Amino acid sequence: MTAVRRVGGQAVSGCVAAAALLTAYPPDRLAAQDTSVVDRGVRVGIIYRPGVRPGMVLLPGRPAVLDSVRAIVARDLDYSDRFEMITLPGGDSIRLGAAASPARAPGRGRTGGGEAAGLNYPLFQALGADFAVALTQAADTTVVTLHDIAAGGVRREARKRLPPITSPDFRLAVHRLADQVLQASLGTPGVAATRLLFVMDGKVWQIDHDGADKKLVSSSDRQAMSPAWAADGRRFAYMEFWAGHGQLFVQDMATGKRAPVVTTGAALDFTPAFSPDGKTLAFSRAIEEGTDVYTVNLKDNCCLQRLTVGRFSDNLSPTYSPDGQRIAFVSTRAGLPQIYVMAADGTDQQLFAPFDYGVTGSSNAPEWSPDGQSVAFHRDVAGTLQVFVLDVRTRTVRQLTSVGRNEDPTWAPDSRHLCFVSDRSGYRQLWIIDLETGRIRPLLQQSGARLPAWSPRLPETAASTP
Repeated sequence: MTAVRRVGGQAVSGCVAAAALLTAYPPDRLAAQDTSVVDRGVRVGIIYRPGVRPGMVLLPGRPAVLDSVRAIVARDLDYSDRFEMITLPGGDSIRLGAAASPARAPGRGRTGGGEAAGLNYPLFQALGADFAVALTQAADTTVVTLHDIAAGGVRREARKRLPPITSPDFRLAVHRLADQVLQASLGTPGVAATRLLFVMDGKVWQIDHDGADKKLVSSSDRQAMSPAWAADGRRFAYMEFWAGHGQLFVQDMATGKRAPVVTTGAALDFTPAFSPDGKTLAFSRAIEEGTDVYTVNLKDNCCLQRLTVGRFSDNLSPTYSPDGQRIAFVSTRAGLPQIYVMAADGTDQQLFAPFDYGVTGSSNAPEWSPDGQSVAFHRDVAGTLQVFVLDVRTRTVRQLTSVGRNEDPTWAPDSRHLCFVSDRSGYRQLWIIDLETGRIRPLLQQSGARLPAWSPRLPETAASTP
């Protein structure tokens, strides 16, 4: 029996190979990375040309207590890849204020705003800025003011009482401020208030989207694999592996409490995936006759359903479409593992991502984009794994990476950024690519990280129970 499954980002044969991969990790090494250069080995459909993105300035200011807030917001706006961040000259060589109040466009900005009245809009316009953000403190409240440079006025002002800097909620609250700036300036939701789960040293960890605040979140000493977020951002599922068996658990992010998924654990159950409504969990189950996709009703804790019947082939790694109507998955029914699709009830199974015999090899680890338009996956090309994206409408595929080994892609909620595992720096670590600009940056400069899973936009308060 040959069971092919997503363990460590590659197809493996049999439970013995799976167990070996679960305990094998590359040694930790650190290396300096350049986060500002487009990797020339990455092929994308659109390459950034300087000057096409709106210019954004984050204004200096006081008090010094806001310096950490400014640093986080500046990094978030930069990592959104939607602005050209403009750095102001240091010292007294530039005069930010204006002696007279600039004119405001009708219907734009706030009337009587001291910040707007004192900002030198013509100067910032000459610097190429479209927007400027000021952070000030009013008693215990942080005030974020977004200036529309072209209109010569304040577009939006937001007030937020931030948690203490020592609070575990501080960074996420600041990330939400950055997302508000993006929403107010371009009308686009941001992804700063998101986190990623990943596996390292047999545990599940989380990290902010900017690569800071790494924390252990799995609550067991057993080998943990295949983390997956629920759409509400309050829960995640994962597999625990021991003695050839895999049990699925659902854990609450706020409390750390976890519960086993009913009917799992007697076989090798792995790669869980929540349905968009959170009521159903799809997963892979490996038995002697092969590997197949199953679902279980989480809401009622019952009703195991088998969606595929492999008959000595393997079907695994399910991922739901955002509307919950379809499931993409991996199947070996044609020989090598390839990406297939079926209705959520298991009917209408068909090849999804086309491939060229003799040119490309096995395909694994599909993930449907939040906007429903794409499926990312990795595919063997000349003996090395590379990340591809399938256009759901046209069913055409394009290759995103070509430098090093690249695998296990996961989408940000904006369907524009992907996190994946790559050894392009000499060891396997997490990287993020912006599909629109081609910019690529490391997320975690530490080896051994695998199987990333990007969260949805996280809610203000987490539920206390699953």
